[in-house]
Amino acid sequence: MNEKSIEEFLRENKPAVPDDPTFILETRRRMSEVEGIKGEVDRQRRHGRIVLIVTLLTGLVVGALLSALVMLHPTLPDVFDSEALAHVVAVLQPWKYYLLLPVAGCAIALGLTLKIR
Repeated sequence: MNEKSIEEFLRENKPAVPDDPTFILETRRRMSEVEGIKGEVDRQRRHGRIVLIVTLLTGLVVGALLSALVMLHPTLPDVFDSEALAHVVAVLQPWKYYLLLPVAGCAIALGLTLKIR
């Protein structure tokens, strides 16, 4: 229900408010509990969004670097020659044209995540 429908409902039905002074105090206590829950939910959503953005950025950067490494392998200077790097390039060489798909996916997901606010 939105605010207009709640106000409309209250106008139509005119609920009786008890004369008990503790009623207002109890209502305020409940409203503050609800506000606390809303604040915690908002904080967790903000935290999850930050984690998602950091993860997508990391995937984008690592994927772009890996793609560049595999695509430019024959022309890389001797500084990058090592056994571990050669093994990584050898494993990824058959898949080098498909490496850009996850990078593009991360870029698109990051763009959509930042667009939706």
